[in-house]
Amino acid sequence: MAAKKNKKKVGENTIAVNRKARHDFFIEDRFEAGLVLEGWEVKSLRDGKVQLNESYVHVRNGEAWLANALITALKTASTHIKPEPQRDRKLLLHRAELHKLIGAVERKGYTLIPLNMYWKKGMAKIEIALAKGKQLHDKRATEKDRDWNRDKARILKAR
Repeated sequence: MAAKKNKKKVGENTIAVNRKARHDFFIEDRFEAGLVLEGWEVKSLRDGKVQLNESYVHVRNGEAWLANALITALKTASTHIKPEPQRDRKLLLHRAELHKLIGAVERKGYTLIPLNMYWKKGMAKIEIALAKGKQLHDKRATEKDRDWNRDKARILKAR
């Protein structure tokens, strides 16, 4: 019997992307983490009702927590629960990764930010980054470089 072909479109497993993160931060290292979610949150993720814009990751009692991420409850959520859209959600990381993150945040002054949320083998995963904040002049320099690269590509294409 022939093998089944996976007909998923590119980007179909992406739930949400934090576009502002690359503008505001220099990204040093990336980690994949699982999320501890409730049932209504999973349904909302499947419907795409999540925002990562102002969210961040903090470490508390040796565990990583996703804070300020907005997961809006569906209208069909159960009546016997009170959904909290912005509650802290626990992140599932390996112990060695967690120790590396804790050391970088506490000693080196890094920040943990979520980059994107996606599905992997039916599980909701989040990509978090170890990042340093950009100052205004850094943002301007990055934008200037991006514009120059775009203009350079146009010039080379015209030849």
